[in-house]
Amino acid sequence: MKHTKHDMSEHIQADMRLLGLLAQSFPNVETACTEIINLEAILNLPKGTEHFMADIHGEHEAFEHILRNASGNIKRKVKEIYGNELSKEQIRELCTLIYYPEEKLELLEAQEDELASDFYSNTLIRLIRVCQSICSKYTRSKVRKALPEQFAYIIEELMHENAEDNNKEAYFRCIIDSIVQTGQAANFITSICLVIQRLAIDQLHILGDVWDRGPGAHIIMDALMNYKNFDFTWGNHDALWMGAAAGNDCCICTVLRFCLRFGNMDTLEDGYGINLLPLATLALEAYKDDPCTIFLPSNRYGKLSERQRELIGKMHKAITIIQFKVEQQTINAHPEWVISREGTLEHINPERGTFTVNGQEYPLRDTLFPTVDWDDPYRLTPEEKEMLQKLNHSFRVSDKLQKHVKCILSHGGMYNICNGNLLFHASVPLNDDGTLKEVELMGKKSSGRELMDRIGMVVRTAFNRDTPPLERAAARDYLMYLWCGPESPLFDKKRMITFERYFLSDKSLIHEEKGAYFRLRNDAKVCDYILDSFGVKGEHRHIINGHVPVHVAEGESPIKADGRLMVIDGGFSQHYHSTTGIAGYTLVYHSRGFELIQHEPFTSRTDAIQNGTDTHSSIQLVEMTGHRLRVSDTDLGGKIRSRIADLRELVYAYRHGYLKEVK
Repeated sequence: MKHTKHDMSEHIQADMRLLGLLAQSFPNVETACTEIINLEAILNLPKGTEHFMADIHGEHEAFEHILRNASGNIKRKVKEIYGNELSKEQIRELCTLIYYPEEKLELLEAQEDELASDFYSNTLIRLIRVCQSICSKYTRSKVRKALPEQFAYIIEELMHENAEDNNKEAYFRCIIDSIVQTGQAANFITSICLVIQRLAIDQLHILGDVWDRGPGAHIIMDALMNYKNFDFTWGNHDALWMGAAAGNDCCICTVLRFCLRFGNMDTLEDGYGINLLPLATLALEAYKDDPCTIFLPSNRYGKLSERQRELIGKMHKAITIIQFKVEQQTINAHPEWVISREGTLEHINPERGTFTVNGQEYPLRDTLFPTVDWDDPYRLTPEEKEMLQKLNHSFRVSDKLQKHVKCILSHGGMYNICNGNLLFHASVPLNDDGTLKEVELMGKKSSGRELMDRIGMVVRTAFNRDTPPLERAAARDYLMYLWCGPESPLFDKKRMITFERYFLSDKSLIHEEKGAYFRLRNDAKVCDYILDSFGVKGEHRHIINGHVPVHVAEGESPIKADGRLMVIDGGFSQHYHSTTGIAGYTLVYHSRGFELIQHEPFTSRTDAIQNGTDTHSSIQLVEMTGHRLRVSDTDLGGKIRSRIADLRELVYAYRHGYLKEVK
C-alpha cells in the first residue's frame, strides 16, 4: 500500500525523535541513499550457514574439530574446487592444514627441515581459492571484519584478484612471491586458514549442555567466548553449573559427583581451580576402611592410576551422601516444589542393610554410612559442613567459572527463535492432552513462552548484585529445581532416581517417567501447537531439541513429527557412543535447506594433525527448499527491511524540510 503525502507527514511527525537519532549517522540525502542501496544489495545475498550443536558434554576435541571443519563443509568445498586437480592425499593434507594450520606447518617443517618456496606459493594460491569460495556469499565489509588486522589489506587484495587473469597475473604472483621471500608465508597461511574456518559458519547455535562428563568443558567455553557469532540455549547441566557458580550447595555437590563419577578432574582443578583437598581429606578420614567399590570412577580416558581411582571413589561417595543431605534440606524448605523423593536416607534400615519402597524391602549394594546420624539423617556433620563451606567459596571465587557463566547468561536463555526455528534444550511442559501446562514459579502460574521468559529472569536474579538477599537466595535455590524439578522444562520427569542407580540392583526401580512432552512430541499437531504458542511463523518452521540421545543403533530417527521436530543429541559424549551407535549430530541450515550431519567417533586432535584423520560424517537431507534462500528470507532480512523503511522516511524528511541536511 502506497502512503499519501499526508500519511507520510503524520509518520514523520510521530518519528521525529527516531529520525533525529538516525540523522546523526546519515546527515544528508546522499549518505542515506548510499546505505539504502547497500542494504538492498545485502538482502539479495545467499543466506549464511547456521550450525546447530547440542549436548557437547565436555568433549572439547570433537567439538573443536567439528567447528574447524564446519561439519565437513570445508572438505566438500575443497573437493568441489580441486577434485579434478589434486589427489585424495593432497586434498586430505590441504584440509588438515586448514583445520590445524599452526600445528600442521610445525609438523611439516620438522619433517622437511625447511619447506620449499614452491610449497608455500602453491599452498597460498590453493587456500586463496578456497577462501574466495567460502566468502562468496558475504559482503566485502563482513569479510574485511573477519580478516586479521596485520594482513587484512594484502589478503583482501589477493581475495579479489585472480591468478589466471592475464591483466593481473603478474600483480598477483608478485604479492605471493613477496610473502614467501619476506618469511611471512607461514603467518599468511595460518591467517587465511582461520578466515576460512571463521566464515564457513555464519551463525553457531549451542542447544545446551556444554558441561558434564568430558574433560574439556572449560576449553569449549574459552572457544565460545572467542567466537564471533553464537547464541546459547541453556541445558540442564548448564543450569547445574550456573547454580554451582551462584553458590548453591546442592548444585555444587551434584557437579562434583558427576566429575568424580567420570574421573573428570581436569575441568574442576585445571579449568576452574577448584580446591578439592578439603573433600579428599574428609573422604580419606570418613571412608578410610571403606573400599567404596560402587563409587569407583570410570577410567574411559585412561588417565587414572589404581590409587587415584581408589581416592576418587572415596571422594565420590563422600560428596554423594552430602548431596542427599543438602538436597533434602532444600526440598524441605520449599514444599511448593512438590518433589517426590522416594530414594532418600530415611527409608534405609541400617541394621538390616535394606531400603524400603512402597512397603517392600530391597537389599542395598553398599551398607556403610559412617557420616549419617539415623536419628537425624539429613544433618551434616561438623566436618561435612566445614568442607562444604570451603567448596562453596572455591566455586564462587573461581574467576574463569564466573566469566564462563556470565558468557552463557549474556548469550543465552531458556529458548531461542531464529529464522523460523524454535530452539530449546529439553521440553516445554505439557498436559496429557497436549495443551501447555501451567507451572507455578515464585507464587505465579504461567506456561509456554511466558514460563520460559520468567525462568530466564529468575536465573539472572541469582546473579544480580542489586537484588534483595531473600529474593536472590530463592532464585539460587530455584537453580536446583531447574536441574531436578518435575515441572522444570530442563528435566520434565516425575522424579530423579540418583539413589536407586547407586544403591539398588533391582532394575525395575531404575525407571524415570518422562513428562508429557516426550510422549507427544512425535505428533505434528502438538508441535504445530507449540510453535503457534511461541509465535513462530513461516511455511518451513521447526522445533530443534537436544537432551535425549537418539538411539540410532536401534533404528530411532532424529527427525520426528513429519519433519516438524529435529533432535540433535546424538551423543557427543564417549559415555553414550555404545548406546547411540554414533558420536553426535550437527544440524546445518544453509541457503539450500537443512542437512543433518551424523558424526562417527573422533579419534584425537593429535591423530588428526599427524595422520590427517577426519570425522567420518554422513549427510541426511532433511528439507530442501525450492529456491535458494537469501538474506531477505531471514530474520535479519526483516530487520534490514525495517531499517530501509526508516532510511526512506529520513530521505523524505530531508527533501521536504522536516530535517536539515549536513553536507
